[in-house]
Amino acid sequence: MTVLEREISLQEKKFALTIERLRARNFSKNLPFLILSDKLPEGQGYYEFADGHIEIREVYTVGAQIETNFVRRLTDIEAEEVRMQIK
Repeated sequence: MTVLEREISLQEKKFALTIERLRARNFSKNLPFLILSDKLPEGQGYYEFADGHIEIREVYTVGAQIETNFVRRLTDIEAEEVRMQIK
């Protein structure tokens, strides 16, 4: 493994750890964790909740406020597939 490959691997591990910390922080505050994906139409995102379910929500702004509109809840299998994409 080259020095560059080791550095990239280290950076990827740090990034994954940061994501896990943000997820845990949101869940501890009873907030959902936003997962962006290019597999969804523009303006939509996955919202993961502490109980494990994931919803697709449309995100838009009203003035300075960010609002969301429920689209649908993922099945357990779909939710696990989304989680695997970010790991």
